Amino acid sequence: MQYIMTFVWSAILVSMLNYVVSSVQAVPFVFNHGLIMSVPVAIMIFIITAIIPNDPLPKEQH
Repeated sequence: MQYIMTFVWSAILVSMLNYVVSSVQAVPFVFNHGLIMSVPVAIMIFIITAIIPNDPLPKEQH
């Protein structure tokens, strides 16, 4: 379920970014470009979460 929601949120956020940038640059908005670019973004998120450790850091005793 977390993988599906990651793809959904990356599609939403990248498409929103695509819309804003295309509006600022005065070029036509193409929804498919946002969907295509959301796949590498989601894969990067999966890779980053696999690299970052989930273990808590040990606390130093003073």
